[in-house]
Amino acid sequence: MTAEAHIGAVVIGRNEGQRLIDCLTSMQGQVGRIVYVDSGSTDGSQAAATDLGAEVVVLDTAVPFTAARARNAGLARLMEHAPTPELVQFVDGDCALDPGWILAAVAFLAAHPEVAVICGRRRERCPEASVFNRLIDREWDTPVGEARACGGDALMRAVALAEVGGYNPDLIAGEEPELCVRLRAAGWKIWRLDAEMTLHDAAITTVGQWWQRARRAGHAYAEGAALHGAPPERHNVAPTRRALLWGLGLPLLTLAALVLWWPAALALLLIWPVQVLRLWRRYGDGAQALAMTFGKLPEAQGVLTYGWRRLTGARPALIEYK
Repeated sequence: MTAEAHIGAVVIGRNEGQRLIDCLTSMQGQVGRIVYVDSGSTDGSQAAATDLGAEVVVLDTAVPFTAARARNAGLARLMEHAPTPELVQFVDGDCALDPGWILAAVAFLAAHPEVAVICGRRRERCPEASVFNRLIDREWDTPVGEARACGGDALMRAVALAEVGGYNPDLIAGEEPELCVRLRAAGWKIWRLDAEMTLHDAAITTVGQWWQRARRAGHAYAEGAALHGAPPERHNVAPTRRALLWGLGLPLLTLAALVLWWPAALALLLIWPVQVLRLWRRYGDGAQALAMTFGKLPEAQGVLTYGWRRLTGARPALIEYK
């Protein structure tokens, strides 16, 4: 079984520039057909992808862009004519594939037919560029072994994707864990391999970017809980509750105490530094403790954004940080 005959790739992106070129170059020789799905780029990405041998799918701008919609479009193109791939490597356009990833992942899937999705170690390309990049690099270091979900970069069985209908195109974030919920319900397994997979370029250098990324996470928590929050899955219920407790409930309670009896407000304010110290002791990283504690504020904003859109029927819009 050769990679060229049995593995296709779907790359999604918008205005990734040199990062897209690096991404497509890293995949050459590891997979067969490469489909690049473009979401309204204006930087020449489409021409660059064509020059590098990728098939290009351009999404209709009249329909709201989502990563899930783009991945489905790329998958549909791969499946349009024979030979259709047995495995599909999904990669975000700001990532580069490790040279040894495909061989390691394919070998594992061959020995474990019950596994539908396999992912490896995603690393930040420039963790030293900002504290935010460094924290994201730690975030990618998930436990090895059977997992509940994957991220945007993963190798998947085409038959499993067809069985569950692919990604949910309406989700503006959190589409990978939601897909994995349905795959696991269908009897498939998700696995995290102890192997290098991709280099990612978050390029987060400001508090504003970090805030928007956390806000997007909160939106994904709330939407995922709305879809699959019922028992036994309870998908995203706990992080949604934590976001609302720390990012909304505690601030409102503190403001109320400030009006009614200021000593109580002072006591409530002390909860924040206590939480930072507790998390610092657990994870050994002060910056991570601060981000985990105060990140609940933008996460709560994201939860409220989803709730408002659902209540009013407003059209979902991407929450972008770069």
